[in-house]
Amino acid sequence: MKQLILQQIVADSLAVVGDFVQAHILDPSNLVQFGTIVVVFMLARILAAKVERVFAAWCDRWGKTTIPGTIGGVGAQLILPALWLLFLWLAVLIAREAELPNHIMTIAMSLLAAWVVIRPAGILFQDPVLAKAIAFGAWVIAALNILNLLDKTLRMLARVTFKIGKTPLSLLDILQGVILFAFLAWLASLVAAFVERKMEGNQFLSPSIKVLSTKLIKIALIMTAVLLSLSAVGIDLTAFAVFGGAVGVGVGLGLQKSVANFTSGILLLLDKSIKPGDIISVGNSFGWVKSLNARYVSIETRNGIEHLIPNEDLIVQRVENWSFSNRRVRLHAWVGVHYRSDVRLAIRLCVEAAAQNPRVLAEPPPICLLTAFGESALTLDARFWIEDPEYGTSNVVSEVLLRIWELFGEHGIEIPYPQREVHVRMVA
Repeated sequence: MKQLILQQIVADSLAVVGDFVQAHILDPSNLVQFGTIVVVFMLARILAAKVERVFAAWCDRWGKTTIPGTIGGVGAQLILPALWLLFLWLAVLIAREAELPNHIMTIAMSLLAAWVVIRPAGILFQDPVLAKAIAFGAWVIAALNILNLLDKTLRMLARVTFKIGKTPLSLLDILQGVILFAFLAWLASLVAAFVERKMEGNQFLSPSIKVLSTKLIKIALIMTAVLLSLSAVGIDLTAFAVFGGAVGVGVGLGLQKSVANFTSGILLLLDKSIKPGDIISVGNSFGWVKSLNARYVSIETRNGIEHLIPNEDLIVQRVENWSFSNRRVRLHAWVGVHYRSDVRLAIRLCVEAAAQNPRVLAEPPPICLLTAFGESALTLDARFWIEDPEYGTSNVVSEVLLRIWELFGEHGIEIPYPQREVHVRMVA
């Protein structure tokens, strides 16, 4: 009995599948649409083979690591699906004008359009959250289009309206503005990165001018993206006058430090007192300037620790810039010799020890001075110059002192121990 029931279920299922295939797949109009999809794919593949050579030459000309090269590489991967989508769209357009069935081609076109949007998003956008958001939006639009709900959804969003000042806005306008701003902001970041790389390779601009120009260009591009997005939505920019006043009050009450740091950063770049690569000392922080940012300056120490110093502190506090006018720094190596030693020979040996170090400059030459008659020794001060303080100063002094120790030992120059005289009085 159970076997008969199972056979009946299988037979009914096969009948349903057969009816579906007969009605939807083997239907002549559907077969024509499937054939059209295959034909336009073959045409797109033939044409894509020729266009790919153009993109390959483009990438070779600009380099794969540059922005044009990256865009060319992404475009090369989208040639075939983009051409396929174009031909399929033309086929759907012709079918609609001729009032022929086109629902299968429309579904294929929607899915292909979603894939064309998602593919470059995964390559161009390094942020996985942003790439997933673009992919989700593309699939939602494709699903709504397949279900013939896209137009209804757009009309529903357009009916939900409210006003900003005297300007009426709908949810559709806001959505379009957000999408436009995201695209323009991404495009602005690409342009800013391209300009920054070009400026880094320019030998005629100082580091401060490079950093300042890059930051101003970024700010200008982002502001342009905001203004274009608001204008495209239809918002009257004069409606933000009250909002701008509120922002000004907020800045005056709670954002003094942020604005002060931003302004101080601009001043530091304009007066060129600090620039990337400088060796500076501020407070208890000593190291070289790694980057100048809108709010702070990053100072990296020899220990690999980055100190983030607010820009305002560099304006109001005392700052020692070891490489402001030049990178030369004078170092000292103090040593004591015995009173019975040949002092002139010891001085020559100190100069020789400093001159033998490869990091010590030959001009100005090292010198050694007798600076004091100490309690137990004569104090000598070996002075020498280096021009690479970012590689450390204590290590150079240590190497010079070690070489002085070796030369003193070879020539019998004695470094005495501290001596004390103790008088003992016996009291009866």
